[in-house]
Amino acid sequence: MTRSVLRLAGFTVSMLILASASTAWAAQAWPTRPVALVVPFSAGGPTDTVARVLANAMSKSLGKSVVVENRTGAGGTIGAGYVARARKDGYTFLLHHNGMATSRALYRELPFDALNSFEYIGEVVDVPMTLVGRADLPPDDMKSLTAWLRANRDKVNLAHAGPGAASHMCAMLLRRALGLQLTTVPFQGTAPAMTALVGGHVDLLCDQTTQTLSYIRAKKVKMYGTAARRRIGLLPDSPTLIEGGLKDFEVTVWHGIYAPKGTPRIALDGFGSALRQALRDPEVIRRFRELGGEPVADQQATPAGLRDRLRAEIGKWTPIIRSETGYLD
Repeated sequence: MTRSVLRLAGFTVSMLILASASTAWAAQAWPTRPVALVVPFSAGGPTDTVARVLANAMSKSLGKSVVVENRTGAGGTIGAGYVARARKDGYTFLLHHNGMATSRALYRELPFDALNSFEYIGEVVDVPMTLVGRADLPPDDMKSLTAWLRANRDKVNLAHAGPGAASHMCAMLLRRALGLQLTTVPFQGTAPAMTALVGGHVDLLCDQTTQTLSYIRAKKVKMYGTAARRRIGLLPDSPTLIEGGLKDFEVTVWHGIYAPKGTPRIALDGFGSALRQALRDPEVIRRFRELGGEPVADQQATPAGLRDRLRAEIGKWTPIIRSETGYLD
């Protein structure tokens, strides 16, 4: 009996050692298949554009495809919730923007906790916002637009890409800055909102240069200003909204990458390394700058950098949103 017990114990220990070795070997082999990068907004929108530029470069360094998946709805909360609940195997990541910080104040119930449901990978890129109008809108600059909006406040439609989207935040700040409760029209993403603007179905849209730049250059929309502290290099002749009379009106869209809480360290470190390598890629830098964005520095493209940015943005936006709840649609 004693020999049998000892043999069984020895066999069990051997199997545990083999299992441990097998697990370690499998972890070291990451990635062995394509990796999903979930974008919680529609295809063709600004965050989707950032994701696809990034995914192409990261695929090269990882040796496996980074596949962009669009899981839209509820201002990005559906896609973020999906990633929070995804398997913790290192094959699902999330690319989100400011909405990760604003969702806590915008929604009473969320399928995730922005601060505690995810592992942090790093920041990606900062993109300035622009205020544009339909091409045949009468005013030609921000000061005349302000006067026109005051005179036509009951007729103006201000588009945005859905509750919690960056364009929604910019629209909210615009109404607050002007002191006008302009009618807002939510869309399922920035692309359909821009289509409505170009078609003349809405009057104004505030969104990222990632989405608006090509339309501005083609004169399919009228440019009123950038929501930045200084003029941007790609639009040197376009004034800032601050120059147009909106005091301290600054909205920069930032993007970060997250993973489900509990994702293996090998995957977190590997994806983070691929991110920083991609952000130093001349082609990625060129593409982001063409879109009006600027890749972040190495120290921001880290878990600590992203965590600090998220906490700071939550602190910034929460009191603003709560003070403007009467404006939210």
